[in-house]
Amino acid sequence: MHTFSMRRSALVLGSATCLLLAGCGGGETGGSGAAEGELSVLAGFYPLQWAAEQVGGDRVSVTSATPPGAEPHDLELTPQDVAAISEADLVVHLEGFQPALDEAVESEAGDAGWDAGQAADLSLTLTGGHDHAHEDEAHAAEEEHAEEEAHAEEEHAEGEESVDPHFWLDPTRLADVADAMADRLTELDPDGADTYAENAAALRAELEALDAELQDALSTCAVDTLVTSHDAFGYLGDRYGLEVVGINGLSPTQEPSAAQLAEITELVADRAVTTVYTETLVDPAVAETVATEAGVQTAVLDPIEGLTDESAGDDYLEVMRANLATLQEGQNCS
Repeated sequence: MHTFSMRRSALVLGSATCLLLAGCGGGETGGSGAAEGELSVLAGFYPLQWAAEQVGGDRVSVTSATPPGAEPHDLELTPQDVAAISEADLVVHLEGFQPALDEAVESEAGDAGWDAGQAADLSLTLTGGHDHAHEDEAHAAEEEHAEEEAHAEEEHAEGEESVDPHFWLDPTRLADVADAMADRLTELDPDGADTYAENAAALRAELEALDAELQDALSTCAVDTLVTSHDAFGYLGDRYGLEVVGINGLSPTQEPSAAQLAEITELVADRAVTTVYTETLVDPAVAETVATEAGVQTAVLDPIEGLTDESAGDDYLEVMRANLATLQEGQNCS
């Protein structure tokens, strides 16, 4: 099992005990909310929720385990949330991304649990808070830069490799998940097979159109190093030829050392980076410090882990296109 965090929530066990003893109330997720004839789907966080809504259409009722504006990495569950997991027809989660949800799925969901990571093909890894799966590709022909990255890898390697979970920032991987989700929904509701297949095909067309836009717009960037608050953009970088440097590592709340900050600041100068990206749902202080030290600007890039009133769009597609506009300016794309 892939593990992106060692933090485990004891609340799930307490919640389950509470349910057995007394049937406690409260919480964010609530019951399934499904009308008669609808499948109840509970998704771990926004991209999975959005995909389930698009594929399921009016045959499903979708809720999210993560409240709007909350950081999904740090999800904690109430007793009512645990009850909703036990009642859902399908629980779509990303194993390892939200440990508390994983525990509840294992103990409460039974066969209703479905790990989207299998369809997403989580092929990128992170080492010591830095994405090395794609490292040095853009600079392979430059010996000096290759030496820089070898030094950077040595300095940053602080722990074991972790699988990068943020697959949805590559639209083609999200399309693969949607196709697999359609198959899973069909198993639960064979009468809806045509609806799920048609909805998934329509969603794939939209996501492939978005992918073509990104490919075209990011193919001419003068700066191909992407410096972000945390390691959330590896799949985007891998798909569109950008090397991603996450300041805070995999966890948005991980604090880099003074030596790491100095090294990233030096990298910003050496690579002629003009923009350091802060993120929605993440404290911008560390990224702003790097930008200030390096004398460059900041811009907001959204990892789309959850939407808020401040999000630059009302759904995944709109926010991805807003991200594209931000990247075109920040990476000096012609």
